[in-house]
Amino acid sequence: MLTRTCDSNHLPNGRRGIHSPSMLKPVELEIELFCRGMRIDNAKGARPISRTRAGLGSGLELILHGRRKNIWVNVPVVEEFAKRSPFLLRNDVIVDERDGAEYDIEIPAEPHWYSRLTSYDVPMSRIGVLQGNYLGIYVSNRCLYWTWSPSMACKFCTTGANVGTAEESRKRVEDVIEVARAAREESGCIFTHFNTGYHYEDRAEREVIHGLRQCEPYVRAVREHVGGFIGVQAVPVPRQSYHEYDELIAAGTDHFSFCYEFEDPEVFARLCPGKAKTMGQKVFFDAMEYTSKKLGRGRVSGEIIAGIEPIESTKRSIDRIVNAGAFPTVCIFRPTVGSEMEHVPPPDPEAMKEVFAYLYESCRRAELPVGILPIEVSLVVQPEETADLVSPTWSGRWYTLRNRALRLLAVPYVARKCRPVAA
Repeated sequence: MLTRTCDSNHLPNGRRGIHSPSMLKPVELEIELFCRGMRIDNAKGARPISRTRAGLGSGLELILHGRRKNIWVNVPVVEEFAKRSPFLLRNDVIVDERDGAEYDIEIPAEPHWYSRLTSYDVPMSRIGVLQGNYLGIYVSNRCLYWTWSPSMACKFCTTGANVGTAEESRKRVEDVIEVARAAREESGCIFTHFNTGYHYEDRAEREVIHGLRQCEPYVRAVREHVGGFIGVQAVPVPRQSYHEYDELIAAGTDHFSFCYEFEDPEVFARLCPGKAKTMGQKVFFDAMEYTSKKLGRGRVSGEIIAGIEPIESTKRSIDRIVNAGAFPTVCIFRPTVGSEMEHVPPPDPEAMKEVFAYLYESCRRAELPVGILPIEVSLVVQPEETADLVSPTWSGRWYTLRNRALRLLAVPYVARKCRPVAA
């Protein structure tokens, strides 16, 4: 993640990123930046990119200003396609060189705790990193798909190149507690997200090393000593091992996410060979439906990548996730440096705008609550950000008002969740 120190409360000339009819709406600019990347006019004062987690968080964290809300976005800046981008960052303004439009932005300062050491002398940034205002922690050694010969890792992924190099491969529970507490107290983080790769989830006799089991002690520790919302992303286990989900929920997990990736079976098998060989697509949806029923609608997410398969396939995947009672998290494909797909061109922004307009309508039709918790994710376009991609309707206005009301009602619930059990 590339960051630069600045005063996040100051914008040049007092402008607040208000757009004219000829300018892009904030969500449109967000999508354009994901798809086209950005060049930096003067990188003086910029900090090095720390790492790419699973091939998405490889860029510059910044904040776009909008009427509805501010939008956090992790903008590609080091990939080859970004060198040809029409967007140029000049100080704290993004210039679109196609029409000269200027957009005021903020570049959040790197957290002070990044450079501190834990009690075991480990740099805190090697334990976890902020992506938006949530803390992401990869809890185990690298995904075992990377260890097969030939590699069975997902073609877009770079986790195997980062774990143990740019971050600690094995993380002490005590270190995780210290980092999560620092993120809470100094960065206002209320969501800690643990993720891991494949660890023989298809084999019940290997349960002790399953990703869910590896996450469990961290979940218990953060729930007891830090509090906040806790999410887990791991390769799903088959039905006979669903007790692992039950026990993680009892330990304090609030959210599960499932990297389903692609709807098209051929694309899934070709780009996710390990998942196709060991798990198959159905296992992801079975686990998604089970955990959604246990936690409640919208508290589980299905993650897919847009921009590789036809957009009609992506739309079907969105509906399939929503019908499972889950929340669709759509990642725009990024050809990250170091992945097998680093030379594949990024998707067309107009096609992605169509996908995210469909995402909004799908969530609205299902009455899924969106934007209820004050959690900002910089790696994806969040559903509540996509309302400006569709024409205003009475049903859309009602959906927006309903979500605003739920957000207000959730304030005491959030405060209660943020208290550690041990307090």
